[in-house]
Amino acid sequence: MFQMIVTGLLCGALLGFVMQRGRFCLTGGFRDMYIAKDYRMFYALLIAIAVQSIGVYTLIQFGAIEFTAGGFSWMATIIGSFIFGIGIVLAGGCATGTWYRAGEGLLGSWIALFGYMFMSAVMKSGVLVPIDQSMKSVQTKTNSIAESTGISVWVYIAIFTAIVLWLIIRELKKPKIAIPTMKPKRTGLSHLLFEKRWHPFFTALLIGGIAILAWPLSEATGRMSGLGITTPSANILQFLVSGDQQYINWGVFLVLGIFLGSFAAAKGSREFRFRMPDVKTGISSFIGGNLMGFGASLAGGCSIGNGLVMTAMMTWQGWVSLLFIILGTWTASYFVFVRPKAKKNTVVADTTVTA
Repeated sequence: MFQMIVTGLLCGALLGFVMQRGRFCLTGGFRDMYIAKDYRMFYALLIAIAVQSIGVYTLIQFGAIEFTAGGFSWMATIIGSFIFGIGIVLAGGCATGTWYRAGEGLLGSWIALFGYMFMSAVMKSGVLVPIDQSMKSVQTKTNSIAESTGISVWVYIAIFTAIVLWLIIRELKKPKIAIPTMKPKRTGLSHLLFEKRWHPFFTALLIGGIAILAWPLSEATGRMSGLGITTPSANILQFLVSGDQQYINWGVFLVLGIFLGSFAAAKGSREFRFRMPDVKTGISSFIGGNLMGFGASLAGGCSIGNGLVMTAMMTWQGWVSLLFIILGTWTASYFVFVRPKAKKNTVVADTTVTA
């Protein structure tokens, strides 16, 4: 138990600290791909996937860890991921983003987090279990892309890594836009850790490294997986309600560590403060959190569990899920941001013409 607590909290704290300081927000990244045609955060995600894929399969190659892809519940993955994508826009952050923004003192994220934990628990041990199991029963036997095609996983990793390197080089060659910055108030390590703006690609390298570290640390405690947010989040609420210690595992301390790491980063950078949302935002956050919990549970993972981890493991579940999370995010972004802005511009134009 001691090992589980220490390593889980440590890994989670590292992840929370890095994500908070690097502003690693996949919700904003997916949204910006559609609205602003800005792909930097998406490319950063691809970097983290590539780093983790190389590292984890190297550990597997040397027998340090084990991984079984299992079956592919394609219908549940598609529907759940699309709903999850809608939910993260309404909630203002994905599963991990909600945890680390809660650590910054954003009370709207606390509201979203409660909805997320509640619905995840309902899907895993409540009245919605039959729906979850029924939809997941529609599946193919093979989830591994390599096993399905008969081609070595290292071929896919090599091709993917080459594509990512090409995208990075192309992005870094673009003319840099000068961003006004205030004169540094700190020096040395304090400046680097808590004040200097982190490049998304640098943040992605760190996240990829932490994702690799999570595998042996988790498996050492009997949890045969890497980073994961949805099930551990549900486990916390289920434990608080039932008191059953079977819900306590390495993943629970991972997500608690994310909160603590983000809190430390926000305090160190003087970004921590309690911010109360207005009623409309609070309601939206709660609805979004519930959609996140429903969708992630149905899909078998969130933007981290599927979008970062299962993609790195070169599974159909991971890549199909990532695609439909993005499509769900774009759909919600159209109705939440694009359409209202277009209507407002139309009204302004009509008013100007009438005047």
